[in-house]
Amino acid sequence: MATSPTYTISDLAREFDLTTRAMRFYEDMGLLQPERSGPGGRNRIYSARDRTRLKLTLRAKRLGLSLSEAREIIDMYDSPRDTGPQLRKFLAILAQHRKQLEEQMADLQANLDEVKVHEKEARSLLARIEKGRQAA
Repeated sequence: MATSPTYTISDLAREFDLTTRAMRFYEDMGLLQPERSGPGGRNRIYSARDRTRLKLTLRAKRLGLSLSEAREIIDMYDSPRDTGPQLRKFLAILAQHRKQLEEQMADLQANLDEVKVHEKEARSLLARIEKGRQAA
């Protein structure tokens, strides 16, 4: 029987461009649950499941989810229950984040529009000043 691949903290940190400190933080948050070996359990041994959970955690972070939201969703997928409630929860969280992003985008657009107005006014004033100097 083939054994599942295992990874060290350095292996996964390198693969996902993370620090080992970040990896330990994700472990403290309950996102990763490596086995321990060696003297005093100092060595972490990550399973393929941990690798997948890390990949999903980083994807959730890119979507703007908090680590606790990410853990909640990932934990739901770990359970053997019906996936309907899991998908509804995921959709609700995504809808909330989409709304936040849309609000931020509207705020940024308003700010950008204001900057454009000030640029136009400043260019107009500068043109008048330079025209006045040429006439003198």
